[in-house]
Amino acid sequence: VKDVGEVARMERAAAIADDSLGEVLPLLSAAGVDGGLTESRFAAALDHAMRLRGAEESAFETIVASGENSAKPHARPGDRSIRAGDPVVVDFGAVFDGYRSDMTRTFCIGGDPTGELASVFEVVAESHRSGVRSVVPGVTAGSVDQVCREVIAASGWGERFEHGTGHGVGLDIHEEPSVGPGSTAILVPGTVVTVEPGVYLPGTGGVRIEDTLVVTEDASRSLTQFPKEVAV
Repeated sequence: VKDVGEVARMERAAAIADDSLGEVLPLLSAAGVDGGLTESRFAAALDHAMRLRGAEESAFETIVASGENSAKPHARPGDRSIRAGDPVVVDFGAVFDGYRSDMTRTFCIGGDPTGELASVFEVVAESHRSGVRSVVPGVTAGSVDQVCREVIAASGWGERFEHGTGHGVGLDIHEEPSVGPGSTAILVPGTVVTVEPGVYLPGTGGVRIEDTLVVTEDASRSLTQFPKEVAV
């Protein structure tokens, strides 16, 4: 459970990350035209932008996974060039005064996704919204995971949700409570957790959406605020 000062530091870390992604996002838009941007270059630009805004460091190794790499939940950025039509998973965070943020957005380069990928975006977005609504005081972390998992399972992609729904965040990027199947930890005001469902289809691509939430007296609020527009 985080006190007011801890939450304020995490909120500042999240704001740094939000602003930094906004600054470098035009690089992704341009990538669909000239194809000259690699995953590693975009990750480096994002990390640099966070440092310029006051981050002590990145919260963890920034994930940028494009095209077929987006179907790997824990992909590391490499030398693949980002191209028009690619889904691109961007999972990152900043550190401010020792405290961390964590956020994932998935974009589609050059326009809205089509076909099966469009359905994946829709299902993950609904799973994320349902999970966020379920983060309230008094519920178990496992019940939040179940809510997200049921939405994805109903789509027929249950086996492609290959990780837990979330985790605590603070001085470390992964803290208790685990927001996963069967977790009996009870959320109370001041608990900070992520909600990050995802679906990963080899040969098609992957989508993950993540926000960091703090439980309040009667609901929860998101510390990460970056918009969830898909097409860039």
